[in-house]
Amino acid sequence: MTIRPPGQKCLTIIGATGMVGGYALRYALDHPAVDRVTAIGRRKLGISNPKLEEVLHPDFADCSALAEPLAGQDAAVFCLGAYTGTVSDAELRKVTVDYTIEFARVFYGASPAAAFSFLSGSGADPTGQSGIAFARYKGEAENALRAVGFPHVYIFRPAYIYPVQPRTEPNFGYRLLRSIYPVFRTLFPNQVIRADDLARAMVDIAIRATGEPGAVLENRDIRARVETPN
Repeated sequence: MTIRPPGQKCLTIIGATGMVGGYALRYALDHPAVDRVTAIGRRKLGISNPKLEEVLHPDFADCSALAEPLAGQDAAVFCLGAYTGTVSDAELRKVTVDYTIEFARVFYGASPAAAFSFLSGSGADPTGQSGIAFARYKGEAENALRAVGFPHVYIFRPAYIYPVQPRTEPNFGYRLLRSIYPVFRTLFPNQVIRADDLARAMVDIAIRATGEPGAVLENRDIRARVETPN
């Protein structure tokens, strides 16, 4: 049995091959309060670190096999998702809602005292009335997470997430926003957030488990946490 140093945390990251999840992973591996990072995903990360335990899991529709590696965790940062317009509506709902609920079910059974940071999105609608599928599905996932029983669930609702590093953008809208980002950031500062800043906020709040247990952090709130961490 491994004895964890006092004050050190074990953190699970889901979706570490994605943009925000990748920054969350790198930040967590460098964080002095994190003793162990368990990264769960469908593809290999291609990195090595003494803090890192990588678990390949091909199908998030059934997370039962993850119960053992998820035991004894202090927090999870859930960044798994899909871009609107890149998958069918059925696939978008499956990834956004079904995968979140299934993972949370197994994670709670294995680590019921853990905190949970969830990457939602601006405009998420827990009432289910929105005409935008993404908003309805994120809202549905938020409601389900609140009902699981975690002592701390943190809902992050970023607006436009600036990639920081060059990448292949998923659609024209993202290409346009990236090209006008300097102007957009100046005119609408609370409608943008850097991907690395967002990731840092998600990790920090999860491992500290501070603030309201069911907190919803809109883009303005995330920026405030990054600029004045507590």
